Amino acid sequence: MTVVEAGHHGGAWKVAYADFVTAMMAFFLLLWLLNVTTDEEKNAISNYFDPTHPQVSDSLSGAGGVMGGLSMTPEGSMATNVQNIVNENPDAAPNARKKNEKSSPKEKAKEKAKEILRKKEDEKFKKAEDAIKQAIQESPELAELAKNLMVDMTPEGLRIQIVDQEGKPMFASGSARMYEKTKTLMTKIATIVKSTPNDISVRGHTDSVPYGAGADYTNWELSSDRANASRRVILDAGIPMERVNNVVGKADTDHLLPDDPNNAQNRRISIILLKEELTNPDFDAKANSLAEDEGFYDDLEEEYEDSDEDIPEMPPIGTFRKTPGSVEFP
Repeated sequence: MTVVEAGHHGGAWKVAYADFVTAMMAFFLLLWLLNVTTDEEKNAISNYFDPTHPQVSDSLSGAGGVMGGLSMTPEGSMATNVQNIVNENPDAAPNARKKNEKSSPKEKAKEKAKEILRKKEDEKFKKAEDAIKQAIQESPELAELAKNLMVDMTPEGLRIQIVDQEGKPMFASGSARMYEKTKTLMTKIATIVKSTPNDISVRGHTDSVPYGAGADYTNWELSSDRANASRRVILDAGIPMERVNNVVGKADTDHLLPDDPNNAQNRRISIILLKEELTNPDFDAKANSLAEDEGFYDDLEEEYEDSDEDIPEMPPIGTFRKTPGSVEFP
């Protein structure tokens, strides 16, 4: 009789059994953890195994990680508030920002020079105003037009207005034909302001009384034509054409008496001596030159350097700064 020996099955089953035992042990360990941990602890454990969680970092504050040691919050990655955050960019610190935001010596010196130029210009405007008023008072033919003249300062410059009065218009009704007295007054004004270097804006204004229905000629055309008529008079008086900055017809959009749109005083011509700062592209260069001549730069440079000592230290704030190293977890 031939004896047949049992075949060799190998040890693969042992590996499968070991995996099964390991899985069962992990399962029972999970059941134990679920039973003995609180909800907060479960959340912490879950976050620990979550590589995308923003509060998890390596032992060296994210060094070598995706952000290379940078943090998304001002405090750093899970750092305690007793650790000082290293600021590797001095310009990003509040003290540096405060220093940068504070006007530099050059800017302060230039602004100081501009104030001097503005003050000198205001003095010239005041002299021109006084000269116009005096000329009106001293001229018998113009004295009666004193009520038709208004002079004041505006943000744009010195404004000289020739204003209609009830029963005493400056132009023929509904036209740009200027009366002789108006031409005389405007010529006198132009003769006085001719000595100033400022550009001039000429603006015509009307009241709100409209033309008849279907009229092709409106208050827009009337105000523009009167402004141009005034421009021609001041040019004839000797003011160079280059100084005429603009000629504008405003119609009834800018009343002198807004609450009384049909009042005669709304019909007027405005001649504005524009401030140099508004029209001269070289005004900044002029201010720089004055600041250098007066030594403002040197004086303010010393003042600026001395003031740095008075800036109090402040804790740096901001985003994306490196922490000093190890991070303490609570």
